[in-house]
Amino acid sequence: MTAQLVKLQTAPDLVDRVYRVLLDAISEGSLSPGVRLTQEEIAEQLAVSRQPVLQALRLLKKDGLVHDAPGRGVVVAPLDAERIAQVYEVRGALDGLAARLAAERRAVLDPRLVEDGRRAARGTDIKAMIEADIAFHTAIYAASGNPLIGESAQAHWVHLRRVMGAVLQAAPQREALWDEHAAIAAAIAAGDAPRAAGLIDHHALRASDNLRTRLAAVLNPPLKGSS
Repeated sequence: MTAQLVKLQTAPDLVDRVYRVLLDAISEGSLSPGVRLTQEEIAEQLAVSRQPVLQALRLLKKDGLVHDAPGRGVVVAPLDAERIAQVYEVRGALDGLAARLAAERRAVLDPRLVEDGRRAARGTDIKAMIEADIAFHTAIYAASGNPLIGESAQAHWVHLRRVMGAVLQAAPQREALWDEHAAIAAAIAAGDAPRAAGLIDHHALRASDNLRTRLAAVLNPPLKGSS
């Protein structure tokens, strides 16, 4: 493992904090597919005991982000384009429902969500881009008035943030996605449920296609010298 992780101070929620540090590293690509992780090395880098690391790795294994390695430790799971497509199908259905319900309530999303997203898209901080996207969609879940939507979507974002991290490294149309977000927010505020649901469905399909295409390029880069 070559990624340098920041040391953490002991706290009651230490397992969750170790989990988040490892999740961020996997999502941003500093812990890439196939990298072996051991309790001892992680505990040493984070300056914590092995117990919270063990629990955090169990959570990551449950999420499908790491697999048991031959011998000792675990390895970061490979990226799976087919799995991502399936996750997007489910997330798209949840997003469409949330947008429709939010529009029926004429919910007004905080404009700073789009502003922050555009700012992140113009930068180089991959984590900020991912968090801005998640914050926007989470706001729609909350605006729907149905807490089960957000709870159901949460499990899928663990996988989506990872593939987003893999492809946002070189995405040329990051800010265009925020034009789509702005249009979705406007339709919701206007109370146009069919338009809001249609826009977010198109947004999910377009994002899925783009991410799968870029993921294929990441997993199968062209050979040097090929045309």
